[in-house]
Amino acid sequence: MTGQPAAPGHEEQRGAAAPRPGTAPGRPLLPGRPGRPDVFTFGETMVALRGSGPLKLGGTMNVSIAGAESNVAIGLARLGHDVRWAGAVGEDEAGQLVLRTLRAEGVGVSGASTDPGAPTGLLLFEARLPEVTRVHYYRAGSAGSRIGAEVVERAFSAAPPRVLHLTGITPSLSPTAGAAARRALQLAREAGSLVCLDVNFRARLWTAEAAAEVLREWIPFVDVLIASDDELPLCLLGDGGGEGSPGGAEGNQGAEGSQGVEGNLEAEGAHGALRGEEGDGAGMGAEGADGGLALCGSEQGEAAGASAGACGDAVPLPPQEAAGAPAATVATQAGLLLDQGVGEVVVKLGTQGATIFTQGGSLHRPAKPVRAVDAVGAGDAFVAGYLSALLDGEGTAGRLERAVTTGAFAVASPGDWEGAPTRSELGMLGAPPGTVVR
Repeated sequence: MTGQPAAPGHEEQRGAAAPRPGTAPGRPLLPGRPGRPDVFTFGETMVALRGSGPLKLGGTMNVSIAGAESNVAIGLARLGHDVRWAGAVGEDEAGQLVLRTLRAEGVGVSGASTDPGAPTGLLLFEARLPEVTRVHYYRAGSAGSRIGAEVVERAFSAAPPRVLHLTGITPSLSPTAGAAARRALQLAREAGSLVCLDVNFRARLWTAEAAAEVLREWIPFVDVLIASDDELPLCLLGDGGGEGSPGGAEGNQGAEGSQGVEGNLEAEGAHGALRGEEGDGAGMGAEGADGGLALCGSEQGEAAGASAGACGDAVPLPPQEAAGAPAATVATQAGLLLDQGVGEVVVKLGTQGATIFTQGGSLHRPAKPVRAVDAVGAGDAFVAGYLSALLDGEGTAGRLERAVTTGAFAVASPGDWEGAPTRSELGMLGAPPGTVVR
């Protein structure tokens, strides 16, 4: 993969052929039927407080909720899919806000539980500069971190989902949360559910070594792997990788998970300039934001405006120096993951868009140009769009197109999930600036 320009409409190729339209990742999807959810996901959702400036100066804060998995669930529900979320919240008003919000967004929460012995987690968003937000977590010992395997067992016994969606955040929270994720992978394989994993590495929740030990044992169970380019090495199986039960490194994750830098405080980092300090390196913000699935025109968020029509024809990968890792390296790593059994590898490239790799080849889509407002939640919106198109039977091009579209909606709106589009709104990005929809 050279990264050299190609004529419009040409697909960037890997191997002998470009991806075949409609190529299914891994095993085929279970058929839809009444009572069977399209997607099941679980993890921790917290109450989110957003300030307008430095926290030490006080002021007002907006109250909402945030969590990578529930962000994806809301995005899918708005696109018309039957999605279930499970997790634990405290027996408190904050927990009621989480459940009430998810219900209002059409997400099934019958598998959620309340924990009288632990509080609902909390995170604070601190707008420090126009393009820099700091995120502070208070989640050690929270109800969400104590989720157990019985949650996923109940969900699968009730109705196996067509897709199981996991993130790399959940196993970092505690040994019990890690065990729940491992059990979900086992049940998904037994039921024939397709597995989607969004790596979502968080350096303040666990070390790269601990994350790699768990993620590499999960890889044989994964059909769709979604990651930023710098997260791919965490997933590459080493000599100790195998086909056995996923994730045996419970001790390591327990040691690193839930331990903040100042007591319960877990300042996971920020999007924009501060993100590099957290070791994530590709513009991803808090709770799964990709940080740049839309193109910003300046530090003040001025952009080139909405693009006309669809994202356009497939284009070659951006020059190697523009990506977090050389394009050839990304392609090699993706190829190794495909050889290890992953059905397809979707690489988020921030402002450069995203690329999908399958055994049939690779395909790139650029980001949608919009006026950037808030990068937080863009990665989760991207995942929701991708899974939505997959459930609709779209081919690789259609899946990428919807993913970069939903990601752009998130970038153009404040909040983790508030800007997620409905199905009828997907075409709005093609409207010229100043359009009034009547």
